[in-house]
Amino acid sequence: MSARFDAKNGAGPAILAEGLVRRFGENVAVSGVDLAVEPGEIYGFLGPNGAGKTTTVRMLVTLLAPTAGRASVAGRDVVADPGAVRLRIGVALQEAALDAKQTGREILRLQGRLYGLKRREIDRRLEDLGDLIDLGDALDRRVGGYSGGMRRRLDLAAALVHNPQVLFLDEPTTGLDPVSRAKVWEEVRRLNDELGVTIFLTTQYLEEADRLADRVGIISGGSIVAEGTPEDLKRSVGQDLVVVSTRANGSGGLRNGTVDRLRGLAGVDRVEARDGELTVATNDGSRIVGPVAAALEDSGISVERLTLRTPTLDDVFLEVTGNHMSPDEEGER
Repeated sequence: MSARFDAKNGAGPAILAEGLVRRFGENVAVSGVDLAVEPGEIYGFLGPNGAGKTTTVRMLVTLLAPTAGRASVAGRDVVADPGAVRLRIGVALQEAALDAKQTGREILRLQGRLYGLKRREIDRRLEDLGDLIDLGDALDRRVGGYSGGMRRRLDLAAALVHNPQVLFLDEPTTGLDPVSRAKVWEEVRRLNDELGVTIFLTTQYLEEADRLADRVGIISGGSIVAEGTPEDLKRSVGQDLVVVSTRANGSGGLRNGTVDRLRGLAGVDRVEARDGELTVATNDGSRIVGPVAAALEDSGISVERLTLRTPTLDDVFLEVTGNHMSPDEEGER
């Protein structure tokens, strides 16, 4: 990998790994991971159970030493200067370790003091974070009365109280109901948009990665097997399909010239007609739906149903790992 961090002017990736390896005895959990996450980017990190996802994250946040290779976070080497890395990162693990007897404000104040912030600095950060994570008056209530979503948002605030350059989120919405999950998604996006925080997000929800991540890396067998924007990854495994059910009986029931007219539309790559059903393959389904519908109407074809089928990250996951991503993947090692 050609990327390098320039400590003098701060240029370079916020997270950089080169040939990162971790062995446990004879078991190779991570076998040469290369990645570079740019400042201000949200990077989604996906992997099936046992793929090496969690082990990679533990090395990046200095909880586990690499067996070989190197990594830097916020321009500091995770092995040579782990203390400096920890001062520059925030980490919100899957299980939030929060004292139920303390208030949210007390927990955030304690976190600030642990990072050496002065009282005035902590007050300012609490004011900023109180608005950002939308806990309001709940900050002065005991955490034991918080909902799961409120606990998760407080955990995010604790990871952000020292204003880190890089935030690691380990499956931040696991176990949350859909409403709470959507709220956390909103907060993550706001953290990135309003504060410019670089976010390294591990998740077991493909929709979460699709909606939040600027780029996605998929790890399998200890190595990254696919990487790119969600859209690029989805395009790599297939085209959009516009599927039209008509009242015509058989392909012969479609009027002469209808299929040829569809094939002649700009952006259409392939048209198949079978048993009154048309399938139109294209690289831009949302743009081609209108012209397809108009062409069918002009041809006098009666349409019963028209649907757009686009590739999903699950299709990508299946293609590169041989498995579907399951919501109960735990990401061990």
